[in-house]
Amino acid sequence: MSTPRILFVCLGNICRSPLVEGVARKRCAEAGLSVALASCGTGGWHAGNGADPRMRAAARAAGFDLENHRARQLQSADFDRHDWLLAMDSDNLLELNRLARPGAAGQAALFLPWAGVTSVQDFPDPYYGEAEGFRQCVDLAERGVAGLIERLRQR
Repeated sequence: MSTPRILFVCLGNICRSPLVEGVARKRCAEAGLSVALASCGTGGWHAGNGADPRMRAAARAAGFDLENHRARQLQSADFDRHDWLLAMDSDNLLELNRLARPGAAGQAALFLPWAGVTSVQDFPDPYYGEAEGFRQCVDLAERGVAGLIERLRQR
């Protein structure tokens, strides 16, 4: 079986998607799973920037390193480079579906439901909130990644 290729997608690629990518990298490695992971944003205004300092701090406090992350914008080739493009929220899923060309290999879905988290559909964007929102995102990312790992093990 080939290595699954997963792209996590949010709006600017500085908060949610790099967090989920970082959590998934660490947890998949700990689980001994071979998976190719990446993240991007549907918007490009943060391209080249690191993850939001508040997200880096919340992730670091929980044992996840986002220091080497650099934001990038979604590219049309991403639909062929990845098996799954997992959007953090409904707006970004709509954008993925709008940009996908017919016959593209990658499938777009909402991250949390895809990973089996049924209590919430959209991963909340903490950007305009307080530090507590960033900490809550780390907890939600852990829940989602646990479900992602379970789904990958069932393949």
